[in-house]
Amino acid sequence: MALIVLLLGMLLNPLLHKYDVLDSGIDWSAKYILRAGIILAGISLSFSQVFEAGKYALILLGFTFLTAFGVGYICRKIFKIDWKLTSMLSISTAICGGTAVATLGPVIEADNKDIAYALSATFIFDLLTVILFPWIGVFLGMTDTTFGFWVGTAVNDTSSVVAAGYAFSELAGALATIVKLTRTLFIVPIVIIFSYIYACKNQKQGVSKTNQKVNILAIFPWFILGFIAFIGIRSLNILSDDWVLSISSISKFFMATALGAIGLKTSFKEVTSVGVKPMMVAVIIDVSVVIVSFVVLSIMF
Repeated sequence: MALIVLLLGMLLNPLLHKYDVLDSGIDWSAKYILRAGIILAGISLSFSQVFEAGKYALILLGFTFLTAFGVGYICRKIFKIDWKLTSMLSISTAICGGTAVATLGPVIEADNKDIAYALSATFIFDLLTVILFPWIGVFLGMTDTTFGFWVGTAVNDTSSVVAAGYAFSELAGALATIVKLTRTLFIVPIVIIFSYIYACKNQKQGVSKTNQKVNILAIFPWFILGFIAFIGIRSLNILSDDWVLSISSISKFFMATALGAIGLKTSFKEVTSVGVKPMMVAVIIDVSVVIVSFVVLSIMF
């Protein structure tokens, strides 16, 4: 749904971009409605899920995180691609697909066309995984447990993880969902780290003008605390399932609204101008994580 809204926004861009009176509202939605959606998204998680996933999931995630960001860094050097775009492609694969891209993009002040590009790359890969992964799992003779771990760590978007997991079996789907939600928790430290990296890069570029140290409090993405707070609320089990479902639906609506605003600020021409190389990088990162996850699982089980 989020990608569809993004594409609709991009389709309307040629008609609406000439009306300057709309710019402030679109910018406000792209920034603040997005943050509100991210904060409310925490209601779908709980800290107990990390423990439920167990030590095997965390070990596996360690390998896949190193692969996603390591391969992304190598590809950036080889293909000479902007670090912001490769970072979004890496975090999309490592953490939680479109949500991670939408969260990190504004924090590092990435171009809208790059955010749209990273979201599109994520969608294409996820579409293929939903179709192919269950067949591959059967062909390789994977168990419910190994397939659940594999899908939970190698597929990007939550909806795609759920679809691919349950297409294999009920147990695989449930396990894949838990592992995927555990991955999502890591969006907090990763975004904070990238906030610091971005601040350091800005300081380095203006080193001749100032010798001040990076101010952690100034660059800290404070909305992440709201995300953590809602995880805490869910963990306390003080809300009924209906409330959780309602808040989660509002979060998805806010996210879709914000991505639609980003789409309104971005044209297809701008996205296609990014070129073929970033898509090649996205494929390389995704395939690398799929292979590493499978190899590590083969050793663990």
